Amino acid sequence: MAKRFTVKDMVLCALLAAATGVFSQIGIPIGEIPINLALFSVYLAGGILGSYKGAVSMVVYILMGAVGVPVFANFRGGLSALVGPTGGYILGYIFAALAVGMVSTYWGDRSWQLAIGMAGGLTLCYLFGTVWFILLTGKGLMAALGACVIPFLPGDAVKILSAAILVPELKKAVNLSRRLA
Repeated sequence: MAKRFTVKDMVLCALLAAATGVFSQIGIPIGEIPINLALFSVYLAGGILGSYKGAVSMVVYILMGAVGVPVFANFRGGLSALVGPTGGYILGYIFAALAVGMVSTYWGDRSWQLAIGMAGGLTLCYLFGTVWFILLTGKGLMAALGACVIPFLPGDAVKILSAAILVPELKKAVNLSRRLA
């Protein structure tokens, strides 16, 4: 069965894709992989929209960046950003949104359930990104983990906790507005 998108779904996908672009700019450059808030938006997309539509919103974000809109960290855009050291992490956003959305849809919307789904999504994002980084740079696993994973874990915990608390409230607001329309 084909997934149907209402106008509201399209607007929410576009809004969360744009939010990811904005949150990508809020960060700290610490090396080849900057710390930013993009994953917070990815968690919101998966939690609010569900797996399929959340992933679509991340595909829209990636397509915006691929055609040159400066939505990637440090106001970068274009294919060069996707094939660079951060490309695997950016592509990992799709799988992170899928994971969060699947947990939200099939397991539940409680904050603790969402937090587990977000941790799973983060793991998928790190897996894609770190393997990509290793293949691209030729660095070993420990060097890649030291540059691309370990420094990010405390901030990722804060993003997960914040998003897990916020998603149920935002989902209620979105569903309430659907009933009023």
